Amino acid sequence: MKATIHPTYYHDAVVVCLCGNRFTTGSTLKELKTEVCSVCHPFFSGQQRIVDTQGRVDRFQQRQQRKR
Repeated sequence: MKATIHPTYYHDAVVVCLCGNRFTTGSTLKELKTEVCSVCHPFFSGQQRIVDTQGRVDRFQQRQQRKR
């Protein structure tokens, strides 16, 4: 490997999730920020969260009820 072309690798990079979970991993960045991790992701947590932006879920459900 050439020493001057590779980025610095941090073995103790910190990953911070929006839910507050923090863990360390290896990365070329010192700190990583993510929106979803294994603590808050519905697949791993078993809890489903519906993020309703501007009532879109309610409008969709109302349209589905009218079609039946």
